[in-house]
Amino acid sequence: MPALIIIGLVMVALAPRVQRAAAAKAAESAPDAAPSRRRSLLLLAGIGVLGLYGGYFGAAQGILIVGLMSMVTIESLQRINAIKNVLTTAVNSVAAVTFMAFAWESINWSLVLLIAVGATLGGFLGARVGRRLSPLALRATILVLGTAALIRIVFFG
Repeated sequence: MPALIIIGLVMVALAPRVQRAAAAKAAESAPDAAPSRRRSLLLLAGIGVLGLYGGYFGAAQGILIVGLMSMVTIESLQRINAIKNVLTTAVNSVAAVTFMAFAWESINWSLVLLIAVGATLGGFLGARVGRRLSPLALRATILVLGTAALIRIVFFG
C-alpha cells in the first residue's frame, strides 16, 4: 500500500505540469477539441481498475483516482475531487451490496455504522472545504495528508 500512496502523491504533484502541456497541445491542434481517444481510454481503464481495487481493498483509492484524473484530464482539482467522491461512493456501495449478498454473517454491523457515519461526514465536510480552497491549497492539503498517511503506515504500522 505505501507504493500506491507514493504513486498517487507523485501523480498529484506532477499533474499541473502535465495538465499545462496537455492544454497547450490541445490548443495547438483544435481549441474546442474533446480529449484524445487515447486519454479517454486510459482514463476509463484506470478508473475501472481503481474501482475493482477499491471495491476489494480501498486503501489509497481516493488519492489514486485524484492522481490519475489530474494526469489524464485538464479538469480543475475541485471538479476532480467532486468526481472522486461520486466514484468512491459508487464503488463502496457496490462493494457493500456484494458483501451483504455473499457474506452477511461476516459483517460487523457496529463497525459498519461507525465507518458509514465517518465516511458520510468526511464526504460532506471534505466537499465543502475542497470547493472553497484554491487549487494550490487543495493540492497542498492532499499532498500533506497523503504524506502523513504514508508516514503513519510505514513507521507505525
